[in-house]
Amino acid sequence: MAYDEQLAARVRETLQGHGPVEEKAMFGGRGFLVGGSLAVCASHDGGLLVRVDAADQEALLGEHVVPMEMGARISRTWVRVAPGDLGPGRLEAWVERGTATAEGLAR
Repeated sequence: MAYDEQLAARVRETLQGHGPVEEKAMFGGRGFLVGGSLAVCASHDGGLLVRVDAADQEALLGEHVVPMEMGARISRTWVRVAPGDLGPGRLEAWVERGTATAEGLAR
């Protein structure tokens, strides 16, 4: 399954004003790098992958949010957000979280 082009367009729009944003094919989806660090990715499985602080991940988990898994590895710094939690206002909040985390890596 290809990534959701409409979701990628919404992410692109949300990232306007964050300085230079680079897009790359990543994880089979469309990754968005802010300040050279990957912040979010429109997933090929649907939904959004979001970079988070490891200390915050557990508190973010819920019905629509699970840790990202790649093979047998479970990430402590990435979550998968299901489309059900990406409605108006929610997508922007997730993109902001991923962007803030990515920008913090550059400091």
